[in-house]
Amino acid sequence: MQVASAQSIQTSSALNWSEVRASSTITLYLPLVAKSTGCPLLITETYGTVAPISTPTDRPAEIHADLNLAMRNYTNTTAYLGLIDDDHPIDSGAPQLPGLFGDNRTGVFRTAYQVFDWDWQNNRRGARITDPPVTLAGLLVTSTETVRVPASGYDIGKRATGYEVMVLYANTNRITLTYTRNDNVVYGYTLHIENICVEPRLLALYQSMNAAGRTQLPALYAGQGIGTAIGNELGVAIRDTGSFMDPRWRKDWWQGR
Repeated sequence: MQVASAQSIQTSSALNWSEVRASSTITLYLPLVAKSTGCPLLITETYGTVAPISTPTDRPAEIHADLNLAMRNYTNTTAYLGLIDDDHPIDSGAPQLPGLFGDNRTGVFRTAYQVFDWDWQNNRRGARITDPPVTLAGLLVTSTETVRVPASGYDIGKRATGYEVMVLYANTNRITLTYTRNDNVVYGYTLHIENICVEPRLLALYQSMNAAGRTQLPALYAGQGIGTAIGNELGVAIRDTGSFMDPRWRKDWWQGR
């Protein structure tokens, strides 16, 4: 199987999880005053930060095609709207997408999309990624339902329970999460979530940390609320060592379903 690669990605698909477990000082941010975005507050949530173990991303996150999915964009495609089985090695610790939802349900696939590749040499959008045939799924949701962090078999090495993900990018209606503490998508899993009204205090925390040089970035626990659904479709794309995967793969992201 051949899939598009992110900038500077190693060809090995082995996950370098040993790089994500080192500890550093954490800061817990209690509820802060955030500029109103019109998105609901999840008042029971508090958000902390961790220090990335890599150097900061090599360009502003807003214009980085691996962090801000709007740079690449995506287009509708015709495909089977349901779970599929694919013959490839399975990671039993992969992120489980039922965890996006508070009721841990199997996603109902409403729409299929293909994300565009990125021409790093010329810094512009490339052709659609067609292998795998679907690289972003539109999952049926109820407007304003809480969107949560899917659990995996890994953590990013903080506290007894362990932070699950670090926020690489966020704006009002999209967020990018990494299941590592690298300020890039080169290692491990990355999750892009579209059509989400990002929790205003989480967004304000990301914006503050980004403006301060990204020496700390927001970190989240499995199951933690990160925002609410906009409309009836939540866009989800998942990557492994930078390459876009098919979110319909049952044995990877929907194990036991």
